[in-house]
Amino acid sequence: MSSDENHPSPSDPSRRRSGSALLFALCNYPALLTTGILRLKELMDSPIEDYPADVQWEHKVFIELVDSYPGLLDRLTNGEEEDIIHAGELLGKGASGARGDDTKTLKSAVLEWPVPKGQAVIPPLSRNIKSDHGFNHEVTSALLCPAGLDWSNAETKQSLKSGETTVRGDQWPMFLYAGCDYDPEDPWKGLLKSEILVFGFKHVFTSLSSVDREPKATHSSNAYLHGMKSVTKGSLAYIATQIRFSLSSSSVFLCTDMVTDSEIFYHSILDLLEDPDESEEVAELMTWWTQFVISQYQQEQRVVKNSRKTSCIARTSKYEY
Repeated sequence: MSSDENHPSPSDPSRRRSGSALLFALCNYPALLTTGILRLKELMDSPIEDYPADVQWEHKVFIELVDSYPGLLDRLTNGEEEDIIHAGELLGKGASGARGDDTKTLKSAVLEWPVPKGQAVIPPLSRNIKSDHGFNHEVTSALLCPAGLDWSNAETKQSLKSGETTVRGDQWPMFLYAGCDYDPEDPWKGLLKSEILVFGFKHVFTSLSSVDREPKATHSSNAYLHGMKSVTKGSLAYIATQIRFSLSSSSVFLCTDMVTDSEIFYHSILDLLEDPDESEEVAELMTWWTQFVISQYQQEQRVVKNSRKTSCIARTSKYEY
């Protein structure tokens, strides 16, 4: 399927993060599109509410995905099976490329965030080789330690280091909680509000400079450029998954990696955020994140506009007599 100016192709890199990369970052796109088109025909006879929860969620992702690309649904419904598969492959390629870019830049950046600005991680963590990350370093270990376990406990520490205790993807690490403080009596306290998550989100979705809270006047925020108007549940799960991998000792990001169990981790967060029984807490959480992103964007835009205005005045003054 070809693209034109009004209907960008699914491989259009300018739409990666606002489209496929965040709606379902670790999915099989050809399968998602093929199943979605077939289910649209089935829904002519029965409502989506009659289907299991996981099918409803998958269909929701499909609808949000095709809505991200004007004209894509018409092309898919009117095209042949190979057109659907080709579109899915392009979407997968775009998502994989964006994910690879983020993984590469976060690998080094995340090492600056566990300690206060200006201080160094001791002993130093390698930026190119991850063998000293994960449970092989005190700093990354404390962040990756599953909530409910005490990293300061010698027995727990040795068990995690040796691999005797394996960490599943649905065992959430301490870095997900604000201040790395997990309260078993109030599991929502600080959940998904940690500073390292905020830094990671800024790094990927607003601008690299915004992590230091110093917006630059040279460009608009990435969130604006990628069309993001609010923080999505998918983007939050995506950042948490990326940071978890960056802190780990695994060298290659693979969805099927049984050591990091990234796919299970990613979906476990999405499952919580989509749980109807947690809707009140989730709404508060997403509002908290969206307010952060919007305020960051507005601040950067004011700096950009003021800088441009100052530059215009300066240029104009050259010609005044």
